[in-house]
Amino acid sequence: MIAVRYGLPVLLLLAGIVFLLVGPSGARVEAWAMFTGAGLAVLLLNVLYRVGVSGDVERAREEEARSHFEETGEWPEEEERPAGRKWRLPEGIATPEPEAAERERQR
Repeated sequence: MIAVRYGLPVLLLLAGIVFLLVGPSGARVEAWAMFTGAGLAVLLLNVLYRVGVSGDVERAREEEARSHFEETGEWPEEEERPAGRKWRLPEGIATPEPEAAERERQR
């Protein structure tokens, strides 16, 4: 599968470079453009296929959650996802949340 997904586009791109360097003088650029375009097209089709398949996985997960909800009446717990980037403010910067917490402590 890896050979078709990535090997074939690489071979087509390499064939384009070879034809550009050693091909017949009248068809060098045309052959390079043809092989390069074909290689990039195969690579793009594989990428688009992978994006489409990932949508199927999300739909299946949603269907399982709906089935669980119909059986139990409760929506299943969401999977913990990485929080992403954590922001840190410089010292001395006040935000509404810490100010509200400080007012609660002073009461």
